[in-house]
Amino acid sequence: MSDAATPRRVAVIGGGISGLSAAYTLARARHAGAPVEEMLIEARHRLGGVIRTETIDGFVIEAGPDSFLAEKPQAAALARELGLGDNLMGSNDHARRTYIIHRGRLVPLPDGLMFLVPTRLWPMVTTRLLPLSTKLATARELFSFPPDGGRADESVASFVSRHFGRAMVENVADPLLAGVYGGDSAALSVRSVLPRFWEMERKHGSLTRATLKAMRQRRKAGADSNNSPYPDSAGTGTAPRRKLPLFMTLRGGLQQMTEKLAAQVEKSRVFVGRRAVALELAPGGPGGGADSCSRRFRILCEGEITLDADAVILAMPAHVNSRLVSPLDPSLSELLGEIPYSSSMTVSLGFDEPARTELPAGFGFLVPRKEQRRMLACTFVHNKFHCRAPEGKALLRCFLGGSRDSDVLGLSDEEVVTLVRRELKEILDFTAEPRFCRVHRWPFSMAQYPVGHRERVVAIEQRLERLPGLYLSGNAYSGIGISDCIRTGRAAAERGLDYVLPGGRGEKPRAPERLARVDSLR
Repeated sequence: MSDAATPRRVAVIGGGISGLSAAYTLARARHAGAPVEEMLIEARHRLGGVIRTETIDGFVIEAGPDSFLAEKPQAAALARELGLGDNLMGSNDHARRTYIIHRGRLVPLPDGLMFLVPTRLWPMVTTRLLPLSTKLATARELFSFPPDGGRADESVASFVSRHFGRAMVENVADPLLAGVYGGDSAALSVRSVLPRFWEMERKHGSLTRATLKAMRQRRKAGADSNNSPYPDSAGTGTAPRRKLPLFMTLRGGLQQMTEKLAAQVEKSRVFVGRRAVALELAPGGPGGGADSCSRRFRILCEGEITLDADAVILAMPAHVNSRLVSPLDPSLSELLGEIPYSSSMTVSLGFDEPARTELPAGFGFLVPRKEQRRMLACTFVHNKFHCRAPEGKALLRCFLGGSRDSDVLGLSDEEVVTLVRRELKEILDFTAEPRFCRVHRWPFSMAQYPVGHRERVVAIEQRLERLPGLYLSGNAYSGIGISDCIRTGRAAAERGLDYVLPGGRGEKPRAPERLARVDSLR
């Protein structure tokens, strides 16, 4: 067989949302006529990673993430591309209220608080959540100026404390980040976790002034698009921009998306229950042997199975990637192994009609570290999204674990449910008997971005330059959300295609990028 007639093979190792997005992108290229073969390798016996949906008596239960941020477009765009656009739904933002546990009681976050930046005066003045010193610091923050010469990376806690005071860290920033990252604001990098706020400080100094300016610009842009004489947005073929909900999900659960992605990949090229244990350069790879069609990489799997590929996309946690690349580049392996992870647990409880009236309005509550609870957060799912619980019934999702309490994953299901119900009683005076409970553990699943994370990613890129054909995707590099994983997975596949089919897709060559394989932090 001639080299021109041999399809180039790109292997994706890892079948979570980022790996599925990569494999799907490769499959689309093949369907369009590109001489390429996708190959998907997953250690577990199911695809989808932490995305898993279960339906019980009309309740829709997400074992892992339950939604994605609407302002990041990749997840919603992919859902529409997969024919799931009619199943997209937004959060019930008209009913959105989030509480913080403060001195053992529920206290609502002040209205107008954009993550941690106040945009309305009176709610900040009247809130019981923050002391007078923080309210005065918030007023002074309006007059901050950009730092001379910029600042080096620092922790979120340090950054927020400089702008708004220590109480804003303890009562707002820390519980918010524990709920999202399962992390500690004193360790997480502001440049990597809150890049928008980091840029705001560099340009404007005051986060409050910058946020208010951005809000005015968005309102003006929305008014201009709605007043446009064109039937779409300036002839772009897209509908006029409307106010987006905060969160979006799929009516039947996020597993709909992973199932649709998996269905696009040729079944004979999907290997589930096949754990990759080593990655090495194939003997006599391209240009190195008599056989011009020989592959560059050799993947060794459990059961003495060997698979060859021209390019490889690693879509697994960084610590797993670290073990695989160790024979290829010990320095790259060390860098990947230095990215820390936290573990998480979700506990879902369904309740019949009377229980719903005993719960507060709103989306749920967050628990600061100083409250000394094991629960990190609780979502009132029936309020957050329609169609997640039957009419009149209630669905709660409680979160445990994180960097502060990894030991909780070692408790039995019975012990965990007892713990959660006890804390719900103490916090909410809620004693209803659940009709069902579901406990899901996700050990070492959430990448943490400590101070200096961006520099580590750049160093990883520099090592990857020595291994052409090897790419990374997932939540360990430039964002932990579903849209971030989709973005990095599809970008890795596009770059893999450019590598194995240089000029073979009828596209103009791309300009070289400094971060060519790991998508840059943004």
